[in-house]
Amino acid sequence: MFKRLPGDEARNLVSTTPDTAVVFRPAVVTTPAILTIIILAWRLFTGLVRTICRHPMATAVPAVLGATWYLYGWPMAASLLGTVALALASWGYIDRPSFAHLVGYRLLAWWRLVWIYRRHWQPVMVVSGLGRHLRGRDYLPRLCKVTCSSWADLVTVRMLKGQAVKDWTDRSDHLAQGFGAKSCRVALSQAGRLTLTFPREDPLASPLPALPLREEPTVGPVEIGRREDGRPWRLKVHGTHVLVAGATGAGKGSIIWSVIRALLPAARAGLVELWALDPKLMELSYGRALFGSRYAASPEECADLLDEAVSVMQKRATRFAGLQRSHTPTIDDPFVLVVVDEVAFLTAYQSDRQLRQRISAALATLTTQGRAVGVGVLAALQDPRKEVMNIRNLFPDKIALRLDESEQVDMVLGDGARDRGALADHISPVPELGAGVGYVRLEASPEPVRVRATYVSDHDICSMAAADEGRAA
Repeated sequence: MFKRLPGDEARNLVSTTPDTAVVFRPAVVTTPAILTIIILAWRLFTGLVRTICRHPMATAVPAVLGATWYLYGWPMAASLLGTVALALASWGYIDRPSFAHLVGYRLLAWWRLVWIYRRHWQPVMVVSGLGRHLRGRDYLPRLCKVTCSSWADLVTVRMLKGQAVKDWTDRSDHLAQGFGAKSCRVALSQAGRLTLTFPREDPLASPLPALPLREEPTVGPVEIGRREDGRPWRLKVHGTHVLVAGATGAGKGSIIWSVIRALLPAARAGLVELWALDPKLMELSYGRALFGSRYAASPEECADLLDEAVSVMQKRATRFAGLQRSHTPTIDDPFVLVVVDEVAFLTAYQSDRQLRQRISAALATLTTQGRAVGVGVLAALQDPRKEVMNIRNLFPDKIALRLDESEQVDMVLGDGARDRGALADHISPVPELGAGVGYVRLEASPEPVRVRATYVSDHDICSMAAADEGRAA
């Protein structure tokens, strides 16, 4: 008698008759026709509802035109279409920003969803290894929606069950090449959902001129450039410490001088004191008049100035103890910003071991105890390795400009920063394209943000210094 075998056991059968083939036919269950019709109708209905909810404008326009044609004939439908097109063209000409925000970017998002992402979604997911093909069926992450801004596409994706964010960050290059973008950044928006950012153009490709001096003094987050999304880049310097790392010519001076320029009105009002350590004698010496007696160049002078800053910090801590836990800048207790250019020369490359230890101890003291009493440190260096700058983790806010190696990105911004899109090692070495461009990671947010600092020219620095000399005279 014949025995029914499971599917995979049929290949193990051995026939004693050479010309007889073993045929295995699985059991077939016939689905009632009414059930098939109900399932297909339900899928059609849910697909229609989903399309209307996702693309209300794209479905409303043909529906209205079709209804007008049916009720009043094609001339009325053509007239309505021409009127709407003329109104949209007039709106775009008169008020382009509002038109782009409300209509233009929505149409662009719909077009790129249909023509770019949905069209190539399956092959990109399978080839990159983010999708699975099991038993003749594709299991793909779900493409939820596409939102367009002036410079990038924001693609919301629902991951497969069991996937991790690292699975996507490791394949960011595959995603960028698959969808025709220069780069791809991955960010976790909520549990199980990711936001993929595909830039269409670079809004930071052109140098930014120095911002005009503010009339009102401010110590809060100061505007020193522009973010990639077009918003002003405001850097917090009071109540924190900032570390800037970048190769030679990356634009560290742009950040330093942009911060000094933004704080200059507050310094003139007596709310800020700018202390400068300039061991290279090349960067901060242009504006030496802005610092007065708080300027040091030789290693001995830098050590003395740092010890003085520690003394100011400790005296304030003694006076504030039991009275206040945070600092508010006043004329009696101004915010002290210690600017150190090329800090590695003082902490690692200094030949005098005793002097090197003294400077490192002072910087460690300031970065661990200074921000609560209104003493901040803004330090810049070229080599972010631990043996060069062993206190880099004491800086809550970090900025990575152009770096030579991919490993240095995580050294500056923290583990996984490069996987999340901080491609500081890909920044152009051409000054017009890459000077001042970098990624900032703040204490309050682990996601790196691409920014560009303004360029404060030598003429701008000399003008600021000359104005301060005139005021002092």
